[in-house]
Amino acid sequence: MQKIILDTNFLLLPSEFKVDIFAQIREVMNDPYKLYIIDKTLEELDSIIKNQRGKHKKAAQFALELIKKHDISSIDTSSDHHVDDQILNLIEKEPYIIATQDRELKQRIKEKSGKLLVLRQKKYLQLQE
Repeated sequence: MQKIILDTNFLLLPSEFKVDIFAQIREVMNDPYKLYIIDKTLEELDSIIKNQRGKHKKAAQFALELIKKHDISSIDTSSDHHVDDQILNLIEKEPYIIATQDRELKQRIKEKSGKLLVLRQKKYLQLQE
């Protein structure tokens, strides 16, 4: 079974671009899969809700609703490292697919020969190996 980690910015896409990322993931994935977030992702979303206004706050609130609605498991991390560093540590141990739009994180994952799930043309997902 494939394991997919959803990065914080990826969870904001449904609100920002009106894209059903879950339907798109089903379309792209040929094998069975399980969705995950890192515990720090919840902290990042809470921080956005507390510290921002308008569309960013609403996007973070919607992302939290999606996490609850869909069967997304949380990976507990005991480290205080940045979320991106934790994701990179995880892909060194297991072959996770990382769903992100973060340019720097995508580059770092490619350097480690990791797999990515990215949004293309603001409307469909693409798996990059």
